[in-house]
Amino acid sequence: MIIGLTGGIASGKSTIANWLIEREYAVIDADLAARKVVEPNQEAYRKIVEQFGKRIVAEDGTIDRAQLGAIIFGSKTEREKLNSIVHPAVRKEMLEQKQKAVHLGKQTIFLDIPLLFESKLQWMVDKIVVVYVQEDIQLKRLMERNQYSAEEAQARISSQLPLREKKAQADAVIDNSGTVEQSFIQMEELLVQWKAAP
Repeated sequence: MIIGLTGGIASGKSTIANWLIEREYAVIDADLAARKVVEPNQEAYRKIVEQFGKRIVAEDGTIDRAQLGAIIFGSKTEREKLNSIVHPAVRKEMLEQKQKAVHLGKQTIFLDIPLLFESKLQWMVDKIVVVYVQEDIQLKRLMERNQYSAEEAQARISSQLPLREKKAQADAVIDNSGTVEQSFIQMEELLVQWKAAP
């Protein structure tokens, strides 16, 4: 069974992902895959440099994220060009990791994809779990975690699909507004309900 794990920024998704890893579930992280595919020896890296030029290459040969960010941040066209290179590479990497996990005999595989709905990747999974938190708590946690002002935190939250909309499209919801222990209990019950063995 392939389960999509998603949520919003500062909703506690990584805490749940780490808890699953400790219990020997295969968790394939889209953010880690995205970092891997833009490393200097990768095909996506070559395509990005071809597309955006040498100016985005840092002295150590890696992609200068700040430089690239400055180019794509203000331009939807440039951002779409980057996404058309990175997204397929990330999906390919995740599917390869999934095959490895299946080969190792894993029964349940979690795909940890922060922008699962935004990127329309529902087709990659059998079920979707959304880690949910009330908006005021999400804002407070993000401000505390990243030392953001209320405006900075709100801007980042607003760039994603609202959690209540993700919640409406989920097969199951872990409400992380309380303690982490309460969230772990909900996850434990869900795994039993879905007969999801590692």
